[in-house]
Amino acid sequence: MVLRMVLDFQKSHTHATMASVSSFGKYTHAIVRCIPSSFGTAEMAADASNGGAEPVDLAKAHRQYGVYTGILRQKLGLQVIELAADEGLPCSTLVGDLAVIQGDTALLTRPWVPSRRDEISSVKKVLEELKLRVVEVTDEGATLDGSDVLFTGREFFVGISKWTNHRGAEMVADAFRDFAVSTVPVSGTLHLRSFCSMAGSETVVIGSSDVAKKAMKTMEQLTDHHYETLTVPDDPAANCVYARLGQKSSVLLHRSAEEYPNSVQPFQKLPDYTLIPAACTEVAKLGGTLSSCSLLINKKLEI
Repeated sequence: MVLRMVLDFQKSHTHATMASVSSFGKYTHAIVRCIPSSFGTAEMAADASNGGAEPVDLAKAHRQYGVYTGILRQKLGLQVIELAADEGLPCSTLVGDLAVIQGDTALLTRPWVPSRRDEISSVKKVLEELKLRVVEVTDEGATLDGSDVLFTGREFFVGISKWTNHRGAEMVADAFRDFAVSTVPVSGTLHLRSFCSMAGSETVVIGSSDVAKKAMKTMEQLTDHHYETLTVPDDPAANCVYARLGQKSSVLLHRSAEEYPNSVQPFQKLPDYTLIPAACTEVAKLGGTLSSCSLLINKKLEI
């Protein structure tokens, strides 16, 4: 059964929702974390979508990280806050799993992998320094990964997966009371955003697998809003990073043609978008995605 949670979601919150849509995709800061030498030895590698069969190329991982952070700085114009690598935290580069940020509120997550919970303290410190309202998951029965949370600008969808349970989804609903929060079952070892993301507040990019199609159907049944869908052949290519520069310029970071040649063409359907390829083959070997490599924050909030 799919549970839809709507906490204190009334017409009085329409203004907050409209404000979030108008600022959707606008960012000023990004938090990233350097890749440790222990990257690829993490206990969760065996649970990644490729079964942990392929070893991580550490030099290649560093190159891809450098390109990614360069895009954030130079193409998106963000102030990038780079946390130091920690050899004791092999997966800590995947900072996108550690918090859900919307407006001035940051919800620190509670990863399913217990050792990953030690990654949160350094991220918490930065979020507090940025003067965000930091909320923590205190329920020890809750598990929540940021990669299971999709914010559309209007509402939240939370994947109920191996990594995130219903109690974790309830923590999202409790932290962001101005928005509807709907749960979406995700089978296997995937996160919700392993096969979907937003390309603006009106468009969902979705993969072509049965798991992706089923999740999209569930989201369409639960939402009161109509979203356009952009379908790509390869599920991992459906995870993108959308950003808006100024009033009209839209940017979409997507997986490179070298990685997924068949999935590049559909993005050409997006009018007036600046498309920027960014490879993340090595992060993907640990179940990571483009969006899990950073935490994006907007400190110039529109009220």
